[in-house]
Amino acid sequence: MTTQAIPRNRRRSSRSFWSNPWYERAVGMVVPVAAILLWQWVAANGWVDPLVLPAPLDVWRKWVAYLLPLVPFEAYTEGGWWSWALSGELPVDVTTSMVRVVVGFALGAGLALPLGLAMGASRVVYAWMNPFVQILRPIPPIAYIPLAILWFGLGNPPAVFLIALGAFFPVLMNTIAGVRHVDGIYLRAARNLGAGRATMFLRVILPAAVPYILSGVRIGIGTAFIVVIVSEMIAVNNGLGFRILEAREYFWSDKIIAGMITIGMLGLAIDLAMNRLNNYLLRWHRGLEQ
Repeated sequence: MTTQAIPRNRRRSSRSFWSNPWYERAVGMVVPVAAILLWQWVAANGWVDPLVLPAPLDVWRKWVAYLLPLVPFEAYTEGGWWSWALSGELPVDVTTSMVRVVVGFALGAGLALPLGLAMGASRVVYAWMNPFVQILRPIPPIAYIPLAILWFGLGNPPAVFLIALGAFFPVLMNTIAGVRHVDGIYLRAARNLGAGRATMFLRVILPAAVPYILSGVRIGIGTAFIVVIVSEMIAVNNGLGFRILEAREYFWSDKIIAGMITIGMLGLAIDLAMNRLNNYLLRWHRGLEQ
């Protein structure tokens, strides 16, 4: 008596169904949609003060008003679409915040990458620099806010400095770990083939460390995005962080939540973009899985 095996094409179709990205996205939307519906139900029944937690529809109206540009007229009917106070601040705030993130991250990662490569490849450089790095690394960028204002004043320079500081250490530590944890088999094989020090570093150590470096870049840009929100609450007069702080002063809780949702959406977009970039750059590393 023999057992009949499941057809291979059926197994493949079942596997492809569960690995379908559209299915994963649909499943991932269940919890957020359920949370929004529960939130709306609680607000509609008046169980919470609208000043403390406005309804999702009110937040949506404020978000659209925050997004759309200012129009030169308003309808006279209260509660209508055109009676919303349109400001058009969101595109400007998003642009200024992202510019600060890009500039600060470029400075922080641009300094961390060569230092991390040097510390990972040279025991002498590591011995000299590691104690200093380990002393500074636990200090959060927020603790530097008073010094940043004293050194750079107000405006973009202190914000960029804090962002660069937040991105510096994740990139640095992951780069060091990537260089120092290259598989010894690769190194011995390269030596046996007669590779010199420069060839060893450029053709063996650096490619093997790329996954670690990209992981550090992903963490660093996420940290930079967090730091920009904090720095904009202190040192500048525009951006998403500044707008949330301004809304708090006037008890605009709907605008606060609209700004927070915008930050979450931008953070998700940045993480997805970095994930796609990692998959593209590391397609050789995942060749056996494809």
